[in-house]
Amino acid sequence: MAKNFIQEGCALALTAPYAVSSGGGALVGATFGVAVTDLANGEVGTFLLEGVFTLTKKTGASTGGSQGARAYWVAADKAVSAVSSSNTLIGVFASTAADADATAVVRLNSSF
Repeated sequence: MAKNFIQEGCALALTAPYAVSSGGGALVGATFGVAVTDLANGEVGTFLLEGVFTLTKKTGASTGGSQGARAYWVAADKAVSAVSSSNTLIGVFASTAADADATAVVRLNSSF
């Protein structure tokens, strides 16, 4: 093991940018993760950076995505969308999500 190794990178302790429920997503700087536990605004907690999660999805025209399509985080809505404009790429749709669906199954991209 390398002497400078600190930890695996699938989870990180991050400061919640707002109150986040367990299983909720948050963008901390350029890092997107899913909270392991309920966290208050400003509280440090563990966020998972890898895996497949059911996340809240923005609804409306062109917000859904087909399986394998890029999934973006809409920070203002705290939700996933297929719309790239002004949003942050967080992964891909693991299964097709329709425009009207309130949730989407997303595989997170842990590295960019």
